[in-house]
Amino acid sequence: MKNPFLLVTPPFTQLNTPYPATAYLKGFLNTKNCASVQADLGIEVILEIFSSNGLKTLFSEIAAKELELSENAERILTLQSDYIQTIDAVLLFLQGKNPSLAHLICQEDFLPEASRFNELDELDWAFGIMGTQDKAKHLATLYLEDISDLIVETIDPHFGFSRYAERLGRSALSFDELYDSLQQEITYTDRILLKLLEKKLQDTDPQIAAFSVPFPGNLYAAFRSAQFIKQHFPQIKTVMGGGYPNTELRSLSDARVFEFFDFITLDDGEAPIENLLEHVSGKRAVADLKRTFTLIDQEVIYCNNSKTPDYKQRDLGTPDYSDLLLDQYISVIEIVNPMHRMWSDGRWNKLTMAHGCYWGKCTFCDISLDYIQIYEPATAKILCDRMETLIAQTGQNGFHFVDEAAPPALMRELALEIIRRKLVVSWWTNIRFEKSFTRDLCVLLKTSGCIAVSGGLEVASDRLLALIDKGVTVRQVAQVTRNFTETGIMVHAYLMYGFPTQTVNETIDSLEMVRQLFETGILQSGFWHQFAMTAHSPIGLNPEKFDVIRETGSGSFANNDLIHSDKTGIDHDQFSYGLKKSLYNFMHGIGFDLPLQNWFDFKVPRTSIPGNFIEQAIEEESEMSFVKPSSRVVWLGSQPSVQFYTKSKKGNQWEMAELTFHTKKDLFSIQVSKQQGIWLSKLLAEISAVENKKRLFHEIKADFEQHNPEADFEPFWYGKQLAVLKDAGLLVL
Repeated sequence: MKNPFLLVTPPFTQLNTPYPATAYLKGFLNTKNCASVQADLGIEVILEIFSSNGLKTLFSEIAAKELELSENAERILTLQSDYIQTIDAVLLFLQGKNPSLAHLICQEDFLPEASRFNELDELDWAFGIMGTQDKAKHLATLYLEDISDLIVETIDPHFGFSRYAERLGRSALSFDELYDSLQQEITYTDRILLKLLEKKLQDTDPQIAAFSVPFPGNLYAAFRSAQFIKQHFPQIKTVMGGGYPNTELRSLSDARVFEFFDFITLDDGEAPIENLLEHVSGKRAVADLKRTFTLIDQEVIYCNNSKTPDYKQRDLGTPDYSDLLLDQYISVIEIVNPMHRMWSDGRWNKLTMAHGCYWGKCTFCDISLDYIQIYEPATAKILCDRMETLIAQTGQNGFHFVDEAAPPALMRELALEIIRRKLVVSWWTNIRFEKSFTRDLCVLLKTSGCIAVSGGLEVASDRLLALIDKGVTVRQVAQVTRNFTETGIMVHAYLMYGFPTQTVNETIDSLEMVRQLFETGILQSGFWHQFAMTAHSPIGLNPEKFDVIRETGSGSFANNDLIHSDKTGIDHDQFSYGLKKSLYNFMHGIGFDLPLQNWFDFKVPRTSIPGNFIEQAIEEESEMSFVKPSSRVVWLGSQPSVQFYTKSKKGNQWEMAELTFHTKKDLFSIQVSKQQGIWLSKLLAEISAVENKKRLFHEIKADFEQHNPEADFEPFWYGKQLAVLKDAGLLVL
């Protein structure tokens, strides 16, 4: 055999960048000198379908069927020659290889248009602030979605750009429906998928085909692929891991699953996959596998007797994106949402600052599972080493840190290390809106290349935030989002409604908080999610404590999303449209003056939140602004030139120093006493972020008092001249 492993991401995840799981595993296997090949079959299937040859095949297949077609499908088929003529050029444009096509696309007589373009009139104003490239990407995305609609209507109802047959994997207590669908004739998309898979198997000749299944929308394709391997390559062992089995399949007992997969692993995949290779090679007994389901004597057995420990972050290696078609991913703009645009537009190298969540208390979260519960951060040095390796390998300097919640202390050290190494990168991550994110820390993060953060505001109600055990208040969230926004870092908030015991009044008050956050300009993006109860969260484990009733029993297949009822009896579904419609308008700077009632077609109560609540919150001096003696002081600016002079007034003379600083845009000067100027110039050289010498606030205070015995430190540090330096990059962290 050529390779021990073929690592596969089945259709579909993102179109713009690889899902990182296989790259993480390949990086780990590299540290073991174990050969592997990886493939993202999702992007490869998309590229096959959305090509001139692919569309010719698609239209021929539809023509061969006797179908009753909608008016929309009839229109697309009538314009098929226009779609075939334009598709290759559009794909090249979305891959960043044909940027000049944007001008043609924006003329709006180049692309054939079907029903997706009906929304264009009401969206057109939104692109007034966006450039030609962005508008063209959005139009090209609508064009692809029209073709997708045709596929769904005519030959494959499961098709979707970022998910495939998702319904079959979502909340599937029983394997019956998915199993039955796998006994049906293969679909149009299946046929393309299996043709690509067959070639990969022939080229790589692996011992093990390992499928990473992060979401329900990958599940069907993984099973269909494994079925194909069992039928045509029975010597190859099949294994499934990833986010879906980690959360959904922890109590798996249906033996039929193992007609497709030989093994299913849970949680971190490195040690289990290493043990599996040893087992397949005859070097380890099946009972000694690690966190692995398999079938023994027609019974599903969970094997976890391995003595192999899980690997530390420092030992995992750098994710390896080789084998993937990095220059062929396509950037799309589906909806005009700043953060969603980042998820779907552009190529991001994905890394993790820390395994698990340093907070680990939120009652709606799967905090009982290892991927949340076991917290282990990497070091800033290791992260920067990996960033440099990935930049060299991929040619891309954009990074998405995919943490559950990135720890502020590690973000600070990472930013300092990026600055010290003079790396030119852009990066973003998920956070908690906690008080550690002071104005100065946000400045540091921005300087290092941080462009955006996302975090959970959730219900925007202090009572419910306490019930969630979020560890933040709405007032604190407002102050933190202000700090990020004023620094120039975009902020996206995850918003939740329908939390257990949430009243109608609290839903409306939450909307009012969100309205004010957008109106004051300290929140740029958001998305409402309805509360979902999961089996491994504190609420799912103890529903009676939160006044909810679990209505879902246990199944033999997937057990995670739980149907539940709220004892309040409130129909939270009714708020969905109004919350999302209002948010859409707020994100575009309109609708702030409308009564909240206007967003709903049923009677809602008036908000009890004062109209200036958020404005007052961000004007308050919070505890974040007080300097701790143990705080680190850092200078981000250039070193000054120093000139000494004598200042005279009414017969008195003072020896003075003028320190002149050059910024990227301008220059400025400050004037202090000669003695203070000498001390300050020396200090700034020592605490330069490039030098990375650690000086604490109490040390600097003591040093100042030693060298300037006739001056008080506080008036100097909090005076006008130092205020100028603080605005220019003198930070207390």
